Amino acid sequence: MKTRTLLMLSVGTALMILLAGGVLLVQLSSAETTSQPRPLSEPTSVGDLDITVFGVNDAAGVVSVDVAIGGVDDGLDSIRLVTGDQRVAPIAVPQDDRCTEIIAEVRRCTIDFDTTASSASNRVLVIRRGDEQATWRL
Repeated sequence: MKTRTLLMLSVGTALMILLAGGVLLVQLSSAETTSQPRPLSEPTSVGDLDITVFGVNDAAGVVSVDVAIGGVDDGLDSIRLVTGDQRVAPIAVPQDDRCTEIIAEVRRCTIDFDTTASSASNRVLVIRRGDEQATWRL
């Protein structure tokens, strides 16, 4: 092949990639993927999980979220506390009234998060199960 042909093919390929990126950008900008925060004390289903968030307590760098939770037996991997500067996983060490796993029957307990490393004051509880997501502003 001639050099001119190779240059024309590379320019054509670059234009197709640029066009595909533009189409993706338009799709992303018009898609509504954010979920509205749920109100406290309202029962919510997120995929195979039933949860009600009752309130929050912040003491000594530990944020405790009072919930009633149940669903498919699973860990708490799908639950995060998002602050302005990081995402915090739940504390998994067993303690009185602390949720360390999800069981089939709905039970009331607290999900605790260690926020000593976070300097932000805003907090959002995020739960993702499958393709569904729910958020609560704490």
